[in-house]
Amino acid sequence: MEKFDYLNEAYFAVTVCDKDGIIKYMNQKSAATFAKDGGYELLGKSLLDCHPEPARSKLLDLLNSPRVNIYTIEKNDLKKMIYQTPWIENGEFKGMIELSLSLAGEIPHFVRK
Repeated sequence: MEKFDYLNEAYFAVTVCDKDGIIKYMNQKSAATFAKDGGYELLGKSLLDCHPEPARSKLLDLLNSPRVNIYTIEKNDLKKMIYQTPWIENGEFKGMIELSLSLAGEIPHFVRK
């Protein structure tokens, strides 16, 4: 079976680190988002070195006690939702996956019953 990178050209950033915080994967949007920091050259480097406090301590906490962490940020008038979730493979914690989604303009909200 041919392997595909389904997320490489997604319109949201995907960054994956292993359980030691080493960056293992970045899609194109992630590399572009962090271009001034090195983009794809960040692969193999520690995410802990990329985060100032208190974000560094929060990441350490997530790596030590894996769980979902969701929040929003605003930078340069751009709002984003950050969704961090454990990377689990065959029941084993492998690291963290982060999705960064732009929240441009008003977002419709639907209540479904």
